[in-house]
Order: sequence, then C-alpha cells, then structure tokens
Amino acid sequence: MHRIAGALALTLLLAACGGPSESDSHAEGGHGEHAETQQPAKGEHGGRLLEKDGYTVELGIAEDGAPPRFQAWLYRDGKPLPPSAGSVEVRLKRLGNIAENHALKAQADGSLMAATVVGEPHSFDVDVVANVDGTNLRWTYPSYEGRTAIPAKIAQDAGIRVATAGAGTIADEHEVQGLLTPIEGRIAKVTARFPGPVRRLTVNAGDTVRAGQALASIESNLSLTTYTVASPISGVVLARNAAVGSVASDAAPLFEVADLSSLWVDLHVFGSDAQHIRAGVPVEITRLSDGATAQTTLERVLPGTATASQSTVARATIANADGLWRPGSAVKARITVDQQPAALVVPLAALQTFRDWDVVFVRVGDTYEVRPVELGKRDAQRVEVLSGLKPGDQVVVEQSYLVKADIEKSGASHDH
Repeated sequence: MHRIAGALALTLLLAACGGPSESDSHAEGGHGEHAETQQPAKGEHGGRLLEKDGYTVELGIAEDGAPPRFQAWLYRDGKPLPPSAGSVEVRLKRLGNIAENHALKAQADGSLMAATVVGEPHSFDVDVVANVDGTNLRWTYPSYEGRTAIPAKIAQDAGIRVATAGAGTIADEHEVQGLLTPIEGRIAKVTARFPGPVRRLTVNAGDTVRAGQALASIESNLSLTTYTVASPISGVVLARNAAVGSVASDAAPLFEVADLSSLWVDLHVFGSDAQHIRAGVPVEITRLSDGATAQTTLERVLPGTATASQSTVARATIANADGLWRPGSAVKARITVDQQPAALVVPLAALQTFRDWDVVFVRVGDTYEVRPVELGKRDAQRVEVLSGLKPGDQVVVEQSYLVKADIEKSGASHDH
C-alpha cells in the first residue's frame, strides 16, 4: 500500500507541474524527456529512414544474438546502393554530455556496420554524418529510453534521494539469533546470616541498589537481636523471596541482585557456519522490541554444543548503561566474518529490475535514467557493481521504485 501511494503521489505531483505525460513520451528506441510525438518512418530492414536531397540512410541497431551495433543501408531515389557508395558515422551524446562515436564500414551483405558495441541503455542524442556519392548529409534527433525528468522539488517531496557511487566493502556476514544473560559472577544470592523472623524489607524486585545498602532486618533466633542484611554488590534486585513475618534461614536466598551494567549475548550458530566464526570479529546486536542496535566484538566460541538446539554458542558482551537490554530477551545479530574491498558499491535499496536487467537509476540535473549493471558480491546492505556504473555517478538510493514507475507509466519500448 505504501508503494502504491508513493507512486500515485509522484504521478499527481508531476501532473500538477506539467511533467512528462504519455502523450509526449514516445520516441524511437524508448520514451521520456524531450521525446518525439510521432514514431519515425521505418525501412525494409526495420531501421529508421533518414532522407535528404534524394538520398536515404536506413539506420538501425543489429541485436540478433550478438552485442548491439549500428547498421545502415544506403539508397538513392528509393533504390539500394552498394555500401561502397558512401560512409556513415553515428555520433552519440549520452546523458551527462558523454560523447561516443561509431564509424560504420562496408559489409559483404550489402550493409554498413560498426565494429563498436552500442552499450545499454540506448538513450542518447544522435548525430548522423554521412557521405553518399560525394554528397555530405547530416541528421540529428533524440532517441531516449529509460529516461524521465522529475523536478527537484517534486523529487524531494516524494522522498527520492541520491548518493555518490564509490568504493566500499562487501562483508561476509552470518545472521543468527541469541539470548541476553547476566554475566557469570555478577549475580549475588543474598541470604540471612542467622535464622529468624523477617522484621523489615526495604527494597522490591526491580529496584536499583548499591553495595552495602540495607535490604532487610532479621531478628536472630539465637540472640533475639535485630541485624541488617545488606547487598554485597551494586545492581538491580531481580527477585525478592521474603515477606515481613516469614522466617528466614541461611539456606534459602532472601534476594537475588545482579549487576546488569553489561550483559552476555549468547548467539546460537548452526551447522557449517560455526566453522567460519572466530573470536575477535565484529557483531551487530539488534533489540527485537524496538530495533535498537549495539556494536560489539565476539569474545569467544564456547567449546561445547547446546544440548537442546544442537547449536554452537558464540558469546559477546554488550554495555547496558540505560538498562533497556533485559536478561532473558531474544535478540538477533549479524556476525561479520570477513570484509572484502570493492571498487564500486551501491546500497541494495538502489537496485530495481527493468525489462530483464538489474538496474540502478542515475540522476543528472533533474533527469533520471536507467543503468543496467553487472553485479558481484553482496551483503545485507550493499552490492558490488562490476560494470554499468562509474565512480561519482549520482545514484538513486531511496524511493528508486518511484523513478521506475514514472519511466514505465508511458510504456517504455526498445524498438530499434
């Protein structure tokens, strides 16, 4: 529902500001910003017909089972000419003022074809320079796909955010569950020194106490005098097992006091994952109640196996100064076993699918355009980009689905 509402809001904002609409979005090879209102004429090979002074160049992109390349056929007065009758060069200007040239050479099949590949997306301003029978010819036109324009204010209001693509690290991480427990040796069971009736209790379960603070008064059965039972440590009263008038003994604890300023996190690791986890690696602990996180380091991997779960227990310690981490609570954790540097990474939130590609969206000014990317390793937060993007590109990292929706709303095509 949130995504539908977001996409609808962006559509309404664009409509209010006179943004791109379906009626002005179609062009050869795609749709989007500055696109033409009519489809260009096509030749017998399916390419675009460029006509001037009785000469025609039919220009297309050959994509049949091979990397896409520009291909052209020459005509004079509607009749085919051999490829040796002329030359064709296609000069492209991609988003961000990136120039790209493709020189076409004569082929045995009667066409001219470039040796260079036309990378995706096929979205550019086209400048075709030809010489046929000694006559110089030139055509310019836009051919956009996977592109849209969103004014800055509308993008900001829709929550669309960008970040600069650059180097980073990809982590080898293991997601595990765990349990918070008091640290061994920091729990005190407070008992009466001498048996006798409880005359006074001064604290309740949950109270914070300091070392030496009085917890109860007991009347000794031996001396008939009253003595004080004090807390041996500073901490929190976990349990009070006495009532005024009850008889205390030196066998049953009256109170249980624990120092909870730090806690153990016992993490349960299953199967072969246990073979990769070693002490000293970083751990991020997440509190399930509110999503709060704490960073710590794995201290040890216990030698035994938990009987009930048949898991290996890996232990870390977290600070608990605010007391919001509670013993007995379940937590989840991310153990980072290794980190590998990567030349180029983007957040997972930047990824979308477009046709059959994995893509991100790049912003230049107020224009957004699809970038098919080849992906490498990934972790829970980011993914390595092997090709399709360059350092410094401004990549949409929040609400990228809104950009995709705006591009697709007019029916993006890929017709060359």
